[in-house]
Amino acid sequence: MNRLYRTFNVAESAPRFALNSLTLGVLLSSASPVAYAVQTELPATSVTTSEALGYQADQATVAGFESAPLLDTPAAITVFTDALIADQQARLLSDVLKNDASVGESYAPVGYYENFVVRGFSLNSASSYKINGRTITGEQNVGLENKQQVELLKGLAGLQSGVSEPGGVVNYVTKRAADVRSVTVSTDDRGSGYLATDVGGWFGSEQQFGLRVNLAHEDIHSYVQHANGQRDFASVAFDWNISPNALLQLDVEYQNKEQRSVPGFQLLGNTDLPHHASPKKLLAHQSGSKPVTIDSLNLNGNFEYRFSDTLKASLSASRSKVIIDDYSSFAWGCYGSDSCAGSAVPNYFSPEGNYDIYDFRSPDDTRRNDEIQAALSGQFDTGSLSHELTVGTSAFRRVVDQRELINEMIGSGNIDSEPEAFPRYTGAVNDSYRRLDSRQYSVFFNDRISFNEQWQTVLGGREVRLDERTFDDQGDTTRHTQRYEFLPQAALIYKPMQNLSLYTRYSKGLSLGGEAPWFASNAFEILAPSVSRQIEAGIKYDWQRMSVSATLFQIRQDYQYARPNDDASFTFVQQGEQKNMGLELAANGQATDRLHVFASVAAIRSRVTGSGTPEYEGHQTINVPTLRASLYGDYALPWIEGLALLGGVQYSGKKYANQQGAVEVGSYAIFNIGSRYSTRIDGYDTVFRLTVDNLFDKRYWRDVGEYMGDNYLFQGAPLTARLSASINF
Repeated sequence: MNRLYRTFNVAESAPRFALNSLTLGVLLSSASPVAYAVQTELPATSVTTSEALGYQADQATVAGFESAPLLDTPAAITVFTDALIADQQARLLSDVLKNDASVGESYAPVGYYENFVVRGFSLNSASSYKINGRTITGEQNVGLENKQQVELLKGLAGLQSGVSEPGGVVNYVTKRAADVRSVTVSTDDRGSGYLATDVGGWFGSEQQFGLRVNLAHEDIHSYVQHANGQRDFASVAFDWNISPNALLQLDVEYQNKEQRSVPGFQLLGNTDLPHHASPKKLLAHQSGSKPVTIDSLNLNGNFEYRFSDTLKASLSASRSKVIIDDYSSFAWGCYGSDSCAGSAVPNYFSPEGNYDIYDFRSPDDTRRNDEIQAALSGQFDTGSLSHELTVGTSAFRRVVDQRELINEMIGSGNIDSEPEAFPRYTGAVNDSYRRLDSRQYSVFFNDRISFNEQWQTVLGGREVRLDERTFDDQGDTTRHTQRYEFLPQAALIYKPMQNLSLYTRYSKGLSLGGEAPWFASNAFEILAPSVSRQIEAGIKYDWQRMSVSATLFQIRQDYQYARPNDDASFTFVQQGEQKNMGLELAANGQATDRLHVFASVAAIRSRVTGSGTPEYEGHQTINVPTLRASLYGDYALPWIEGLALLGGVQYSGKKYANQQGAVEVGSYAIFNIGSRYSTRIDGYDTVFRLTVDNLFDKRYWRDVGEYMGDNYLFQGAPLTARLSASINF
């Protein structure tokens, strides 16, 4: 009921195309003779496609202000390359992050934008997502077609990002100019259609100009009934080598996505899991409801000037804007059921499986992030110490413009049947107003000091000035927060060998306050920012062609929740502390000449103390399993050149579906298989990919978290088969 959808009206979309099961069969059959004609094809190693680079990356930018080797970075970082994204035919960030065991989903409905929980803490759409190091609005499903890699920094990122959640930061790195001409077509077992092109090159009298263009159109045939949609994506990356010392890079990407959003289930009577729930069921379906439309525009620019081999300056700026339009039909609560009459706030389904249906209206919901950063990086010595120092300043602004939402109950339904059609809301929508204006001004420094070949320390900090205002629909200020906070980070690195690194790190972070749910006595109040702290120790080892790591961490943050009062009401407060402790293990690289593995395991203990509500304490927090694991492998078959078998498994332990720890969903293991065949057809490098996710069609609860004060349950996708063909011209 309280879900704050955000959308925007757009012009009529581009014409659709569809690839049905007949097309899938044709593609499969066409691949078979090619697979057997290996005598006339070139070896897979000669095919100039991204998978030849493998899944292993040795550098990332997300942990600092410059690209740095992972082995020398005192932080837990996972890098997902474009080869991994292509082989898994990933379309959404959830398809990518499933490969890291520290990550789970945190309110990620089909058809809506996604959010995630990392190390047991939810990310924040306002500050946890970046493109090329600049913060974007997270209320979008970022297109992956133009991404070279996706980087995940796990844990606090106060130095790197300023105000951010303690779970971590996701950074998308865009593809740069290259001589490439490729087309990819894809379909799945439900008849979805996908077409993407990737074109780039260098031009100019001295080849000083570079261009990369990515275009994509997708017809989405969802596994959920009545939830089909479509997506259009376009991006341009421009590089200009102005001189040997000056470089300008610009990126523009636009995406429009239309799809009905799928409401989550809720507990029956607040005590039991829904009976016989199907992942294909669209709750609260009303034929007159419109799809959620999300328009997103991300602009990014960076200028670098190198004064010498040891001194460089950079200036970067970005704008990210998302406009969301929502006229949804939403399932929530059970005010309409007699069995729920005794509850003051029945934010759950009735014991019989009844739920209320709401006509939700929140059009023209606009989110905009603007950021600019200037930095100076240099290398120098002071006596016997070597320094790699970066100093800089940044300014960040986030604004939110919304209409006062409309949420009218129009009828009731039951989880076991299709609801009847109810008359829709016919009134006018409310006027738009400025809901939030948040500004951050920062100065920062980061100094890597080398004592000798074995010992290094990294000292840094960011001084943040936060100036944030919230407003009501009359334009009056409801809260004005002004705060200065210094966010330090200190790390010690010991390298007994060149390929072995041990580190320990302390970090401090500042997170935005949460927003009170509609049913709280302080409804829609946004609390003041809260401080978080982290200690971490890790070991990284590059052995032959494998990179392995182990990390121990502890994170503490103020606990924010809707506290139940004696009179059955709720008050959203910041009280007590959530402490998460964990161990992460990871391995990535060439286990043998033919086998590449991408594996991780995460064990997390998450507890709340001092909340004032004993029922919320003494057990694992909601939606955080104590153990999660992920394994993915790529094995090149020795008897058919160019053919590789792909596959893996994702495992999640049991987790609680409510804050009291009274309802638990079971553990599960999801198996995936696939193949990749690289060959040449009529002189063109061609790659066929087939993936089958959830091979045994397992039913499981992928996400049982909390959102805006309410608990929701989302099931995982059923068996899904995808087939694609990529041709490089």
